[in-house]
Amino acid sequence: MRSTKLLDRTLEIATILCFTALIVVVIIQIASRYLPQSFIWTEELSRFLFLYSVSFGAPLALKDKEFINVDLLLNYLPKRVREIYEGFIYLTIVLFSAVVAFWGFKFIAIGRGQSSATMALDMSIIHACIFITMLFIGIYALLHTINYFKGLEKGSES
Repeated sequence: MRSTKLLDRTLEIATILCFTALIVVVIIQIASRYLPQSFIWTEELSRFLFLYSVSFGAPLALKDKEFINVDLLLNYLPKRVREIYEGFIYLTIVLFSAVVAFWGFKFIAIGRGQSSATMALDMSIIHACIFITMLFIGIYALLHTINYFKGLEKGSES
């Protein structure tokens, strides 16, 4: 998975930037309650930044296998069966991601020409987070799938 270092680093930086911006915007939002100046755009921007923080962070969680899973029965399976099962799960994630990314891409077109209420951002930018999330989750799931089945081949050769 060394070939994905640039992608990993890009997603890490994007997640950090979005989350840092989210914190700053929320602090501005809280501070504006006590100031004579009101910032109505902060609520909307915080929502958008949260969406993009998740969009960039979720693929990294999949890459590092940090999603919650129920492995109660999985621990009782033989190692070979467990590897096949995990490979199948990641293959299912690849297929699911492909379908959602396809429809997410079509959803971007729905947002073209529509603008957000307070910031006047084109909603296609916001809708793109669905496509981005599923594209990168699909890439990492595909890499995990390939690694699992490569491991199975190596296991059968020895």
